[in-house]
Amino acid sequence: MRIIIDGDACPHQVKDICEKAAREFGIELIIVVDMDHYIVSDFQIMIVEQGRDAVDYKIVQIFKQDDILVTQDYGLASLVLKKASAVIHSAGFFINNNNIDNLLESRHLGQIIRKMGGKTKGPSKRTKEQDENFKKCLYKVLNEKLGNKNKKNKP
Repeated sequence: MRIIIDGDACPHQVKDICEKAAREFGIELIIVVDMDHYIVSDFQIMIVEQGRDAVDYKIVQIFKQDDILVTQDYGLASLVLKKASAVIHSAGFFINNNNIDNLLESRHLGQIIRKMGGKTKGPSKRTKEQDENFKKCLYKVLNEKLGNKNKKNKP
């Protein structure tokens, strides 16, 4: 089990929570970004060429059974959902078989509105509640899948 982060639009708070959890549970963390993003981490950073969906393609290519994906991209989420232990939106909720169709449909409707010249509401400012919800989701999965057996002893 690894944590894979779609790093192109990942808030730094989410990256920090993932890094802490990866250290605590002793699991691999991979952040995938394109060349336009500068990210510093003690964990592996995969940099891909710039291009539409280049990060998504790389994530699909490296994604293994039972990995955890952190993303805001519903299309990418739908591609790995069957293999994932969990797909967690950076806003702090699970993307799963129960909600993926509605999420994709809402994304599609937004695209149609924008193509017709309309405006759609963008994301609101990140809140501490979103950070807490994200942390709860991530630790729920890690505790259910790994329990205390992979937790590293704290000094």
